[in-house]
Amino acid sequence: MSINTPILFLIFNRPVTTQRVFAEIRKAMPKKLFISSDGPRENKQGEHEKCQAVRDIIKQVDWDCQVFTNFRDKNLGCKAAVSSGIEWFFENVEEGIILEDDTLPHPTFFRFCEELLERYRDDERISIISGDNFQFGRRRTSYSYYFSRYHHIWGWASWRRFWKHYDVDMKLWTEIRDGGWLNDLLGGNKESVDFWMRAFEDVYQGRVDTWDYQLVFAAWVQGCLSIISNTNLVSNIGYGSDATRTTGESKFANMKTEPATFPILHSPYIIRDSVADGITEKDQFTSKPLPVLARAYKRLKGFK
Repeated sequence: MSINTPILFLIFNRPVTTQRVFAEIRKAMPKKLFISSDGPRENKQGEHEKCQAVRDIIKQVDWDCQVFTNFRDKNLGCKAAVSSGIEWFFENVEEGIILEDDTLPHPTFFRFCEELLERYRDDERISIISGDNFQFGRRRTSYSYYFSRYHHIWGWASWRRFWKHYDVDMKLWTEIRDGGWLNDLLGGNKESVDFWMRAFEDVYQGRVDTWDYQLVFAAWVQGCLSIISNTNLVSNIGYGSDATRTTGESKFANMKTEPATFPILHSPYIIRDSVADGITEKDQFTSKPLPVLARAYKRLKGFK
């Protein structure tokens, strides 16, 4: 059974992981599939061939599907390539699912996203729907998802109505920074404020080639919450020496996925799960010693 929700597949130079993720997309049989790819880096031997091998995987589409491609001839880097690829996607669709070439979804991920995209389509309090769950079995309710200020993007879905707030250059940052608004957003938690102040400042100054912290920033300044599945629906299979960002060992690598159950048990209220968010904050960003996600982030920016 095919899904009606369009899918954006962000690819680059990793044929093995791309093939595995494509196999799951193929099972979902979306009626519209958008493919966006950065171009090869000129100084990387063999990357032209790898990029072409990845793009050739799309020729395996063998179901009734409209395929749209956005293939770059030159390398733009993570920040420009991914953000412009998503921009292109939402210029063409009102809502959709986004997967990268190393984010392997459970088959139920697609239906989970599709049903919640419909339910919260006009609710501007909600920014994205994430298939990631990093709570490792901890949960407060029996509902199928919870609300969070954090935005996990290893398999997610959203709407054009939210993406219109995204600004890859974070032009509002100086006003938020200088007005002390980050302190308000984070409830005065000094450790959190210090971490995110440095993170956003580095993104704003262009010291890191990324696109995802801008998405968090856009959601926070609009007062939005994300939806996070109460079971982990997506596994990052891209950790390794050939990865751009997810190098080294991590408990977040190759996480086990579990199915979403249907019918979805909807929350009757929209309240941020501060307990789950506290775990996320300590586990991924501000704890010492730093976990892999935060450590990798700081390594990219040259922090000690």
